[in-house]
Amino acid sequence: MSEVRERWTSRSSFIIASIGAAIGLGNVWRFPYICYANGGGAFLIPFFVALLTAGIPLMILEAGLGRKMQAGAPTAFAKVRPGTEWVGWLSLMVVMLIFFFYPVIMAWCVNYVTYAFNLGWGADTGTFFEQDFLQLSGGPGVLGGIRWPIVAGLAIVWVGIYLCLFKGLKALSKIVFYTVITPWVILVIMVIRGLTLPGAIEGLKFYLTPNFSMLLDGKVWLAAYGQVFFSLSLAMGTMIVYSSHLARKSDITNNAFIISLADCGTSFFAGFAVFSILGYLAQAMGVAVPDVTGSGLGLAFITYPKVISLLPFIPAFFGILFFLLLLTLGIDSAFSQIEPFVAGITDKWGFNKKLVLPLVCVGGFLVGILFTTRGGYYWLDIIDYFANTFGLALVGLLECIVIGYIYKAQKMREYVNEVSDFRIGRWWDVCIMAVTPVVLGVSLVMSIIGLIQHGYGGYPTWATAVGVVVMFGIIVVSFVLMSIRGRTITAEVP
Repeated sequence: MSEVRERWTSRSSFIIASIGAAIGLGNVWRFPYICYANGGGAFLIPFFVALLTAGIPLMILEAGLGRKMQAGAPTAFAKVRPGTEWVGWLSLMVVMLIFFFYPVIMAWCVNYVTYAFNLGWGADTGTFFEQDFLQLSGGPGVLGGIRWPIVAGLAIVWVGIYLCLFKGLKALSKIVFYTVITPWVILVIMVIRGLTLPGAIEGLKFYLTPNFSMLLDGKVWLAAYGQVFFSLSLAMGTMIVYSSHLARKSDITNNAFIISLADCGTSFFAGFAVFSILGYLAQAMGVAVPDVTGSGLGLAFITYPKVISLLPFIPAFFGILFFLLLLTLGIDSAFSQIEPFVAGITDKWGFNKKLVLPLVCVGGFLVGILFTTRGGYYWLDIIDYFANTFGLALVGLLECIVIGYIYKAQKMREYVNEVSDFRIGRWWDVCIMAVTPVVLGVSLVMSIIGLIQHGYGGYPTWATAVGVVVMFGIIVVSFVLMSIRGRTITAEVP
């Protein structure tokens, strides 16, 4: 490309931004529950095996591809071989689905920050979340009108995303230091507060007590690989575009290890904050910890507010702190979803980023209004399931095939070793060509079988069918975008 590509202001800026992209809302509420449900402390064994055999290898693959090709995902794959460009577009179509609904969850957090000032969710936090705040309709077939407080929160989130991105990497390099470090500081405060509460030890026992017999269950290992894969935000085009802004002599391998370990360490550490406080709630209610444990959004918006209300010392302060934690975790993930999408368009057609970015933000906001309706929660759940379970897994599988077999894993490894602080061996080839694609392939097949047999989430068959149509639709759109003529692409950067 003729223009000079924008660069990160420093290596630390790139690392911090990449860590922020990887660390998101799921680190706080998903990992602790997955850990407990799959063997407690014993889950750490398959978790770190998955990190070393799938998470870090794929992180190295994406960072190496972006740095070498100096482009976002579609153009990077086009430089590998023109016919594989659609794989890059597919990753961006999946991430588009995610940034349609992800800011809506952040909009909930905006609202809950205001509720935290006077603990406005009351004693029955479940009823407040579902009936007062979301005002849930009877199902996905009944949208039931827009919830304007959520729309207002959504507008605030999208304006924030735009203001953080429109000045480019120089501004983003400064912003990420605050948006990444701030949640770590808050998390430390939450852990310290949790550990000082009565019942905290029982909560941690519940979280970490190993059940080694579960290691014989193949589903536990698949859960570990799934958690590592999705936690690191792989297959979203993020690492490809972020690494494309690295200088030519920048490291790859060392950065990949730092980013991956920081993300997974944050997930593990967050478990101490979550389960120490759940232990306190169990003691306050006079029940066992399993009886109060929630998962997913219920943990964040139902269980945790209930705990906060019971805190004996300035509960409002810790309520505000918790939802600010979720907001600061979410904003970096939102950056990482928008940036690769915008880069894919500007790289191929040469449009001005200052024109594309506001269009993407406005489009994301308008589509996101669907998820602010009274039936929007159901569609958020459905699209989230299909995007993560099928979309990202399929992209990851295709990445391994394209780089492992078409570009050749050995060739990419040799390139990475030339520019990195330390060398990786042939084990990386094995992971990219065999371990990761096999695990992702098995996971996809099992998910498809489960979907055919049981559907998803108890929703009507037609609603599940919509999710299937959406997935096939983005695959078709990916091929269409590949076929549209863009700027001339050289086969590979020398």
